[in-house]
Amino acid sequence: MVVSALSYGNWITHGGQVEEDAARACVKAALDAGITTFDTADVYAIGAAEDVLGRALEGIRRDSIEIFTKVYWPTGPNPNNRGLSRKHIMESLHASLGRLRTDHVDLLQAHRFDYETPLEETLRAFDDLVRQGKVHYVGVSEWTAEQIAEALRIADDMGFDRLVSNQPQYSLLWRVIEAEVVPLCEKEGLGQIVWSPLAQGVLTGKYLPGAPPPEGSRATSKDGAEYIGWLLRDEVLEPVQQFASLAREAGYTPAAVALAWVLQNQNVSTAIIGATRPEQVVENVKAVDIELEPDLLRAIDEVLEPAILRDPAFTTSPATRP
Repeated sequence: MVVSALSYGNWITHGGQVEEDAARACVKAALDAGITTFDTADVYAIGAAEDVLGRALEGIRRDSIEIFTKVYWPTGPNPNNRGLSRKHIMESLHASLGRLRTDHVDLLQAHRFDYETPLEETLRAFDDLVRQGKVHYVGVSEWTAEQIAEALRIADDMGFDRLVSNQPQYSLLWRVIEAEVVPLCEKEGLGQIVWSPLAQGVLTGKYLPGAPPPEGSRATSKDGAEYIGWLLRDEVLEPVQQFASLAREAGYTPAAVALAWVLQNQNVSTAIIGATRPEQVVENVKAVDIELEPDLLRAIDEVLEPAILRDPAFTTSPATRP
């Protein structure tokens, strides 16, 4: 399946940070800019994000877009409203289809690894949904290389559809997947659908060392603050300001350079962007045409080195959601 280099995601924004009219305007801007891939999850705003996206995409030719969703995190109080059991996968997917106003999703992803459910049960449920035509492909999010390898082995042994993708966090500041996940995925034919390529907006340069977050930014929103707080330290923000200066000196915005850097990794199939205003979508799409010079890449690595996380012991950030 071919996807757009940038995909539009609606974690935190739809059903939460922005009103529906603004969300619809952002989706339209994405479509107008050539983005065809849209990523969401059943847990985002407990279903409201899927609802908003479904309404925003109504009337768009279904075969001209790719819709991704996910299952795992709790979506209700019942013990069966979570995890990767057959029961929850089936019920979650059917609820997602209703909210998204479609009869299928192009990619269904296991939102995290479930240590309580046999992997064979999860993969069989995924395979059944593929064979029913309700899901075209299956993938995972934030799984370790070892977990992905085991899922591929089971799928091969049992004749199930193989995983085609992993959705990890990846950015100039968070490079954990480079050590183990990317080499395995390159070998096995999985692509990365990366989230937070702008490190929750920190790589735009708008958060300044020693200063309060800008009003209206993710760091000041009720839903976003808990996920970005670990980045708002001077030991991160000071190198980021140096990076932002390098980007501007090269004639680009820091956001465009950060996105272009992620896209240069050949194992990255698409990078997810979010937006609260259509102008952000238009600006971010410019990254697709940027080719970063080797001298600029070296300079960026030098200034960001103190803030970069590479340790494969970290499979996810302190945030508990993508």
